[in-house]
Amino acid sequence: MSKCAVHPAAGQSGICCANGIDINYRRTGGGGAPLVALHGLIGSGACLSPLARALDGAFDVVLPDARGHGGSSAPDKGYLYDDLAGDVVGLIAALALDAPILLGHSMGGMTAAVVAAGLGSATKALVLIEPTFISPTWQREVFKSDVAAEHRQSLRSTRQDLLVEARVRNPNRSPEIVGHLVDARLQTSVNAFEVLTPPNPDWRKLITDIAVPMLLVLGDRGIVSIETARELGDLNPLLRYELISEAGHGLPYDEPEQLGAVVSAFLAEVTAVESGVTR
Repeated sequence: MSKCAVHPAAGQSGICCANGIDINYRRTGGGGAPLVALHGLIGSGACLSPLARALDGAFDVVLPDARGHGGSSAPDKGYLYDDLAGDVVGLIAALALDAPILLGHSMGGMTAAVVAAGLGSATKALVLIEPTFISPTWQREVFKSDVAAEHRQSLRSTRQDLLVEARVRNPNRSPEIVGHLVDARLQTSVNAFEVLTPPNPDWRKLITDIAVPMLLVLGDRGIVSIETARELGDLNPLLRYELISEAGHGLPYDEPEQLGAVVSAFLAEVTAVESGVTR
């Protein structure tokens, strides 16, 4: 039976019925424009909480858990990017979000791009943080790897053991984010790894089709190369990119304050241009 609820108080969690599933989400309730922030595989909305705080409360940030993650439904199948994008479109409609900003990390970045390409001017801007814009060959290698098997093994571990392992692997991450990431792993269904099934959406075409301002943020040790960023900028002049040095794929976890400053500056510019046009 559905557990749907509506509009939690600021900082509280809620359940939204969308696209045939229950989507768990947290909403900051900031006074600015709505911003939907989408996490990556084996993550959750809570994992983007430090980034949400770094945006200075200037936005009403909605942090949903993707299907198969966190507190959202985990159906047996239906985890391809079109499915994930449909969930986001349903969430936007159910919460009556007017022209939201879309932000996504990793898997969430690709999902946000699919949503933005489909919704057109019904979104205000798009922020892509280390999205899964990888080559078909690389994607096939990931699909054939044992990443799902590794996840199954981790589900047999205790939370304390996973915390210890996570602190060793990433000693500079805050205890808060380490805790969120471990909890997210334990709440991720193995079914969610269906998203790795080739082929990924054609991200070059997606970028070409998007008609709102875009920011691509990459780490110099991440999965998106500077050459790819330049190519995408040539394909669509609405896209700009920012490179954060000494950073990898986990930008929202390792550099939430710096990332928040970059995103805030971009969105302030978008708002200023929009205000100038409408005056």
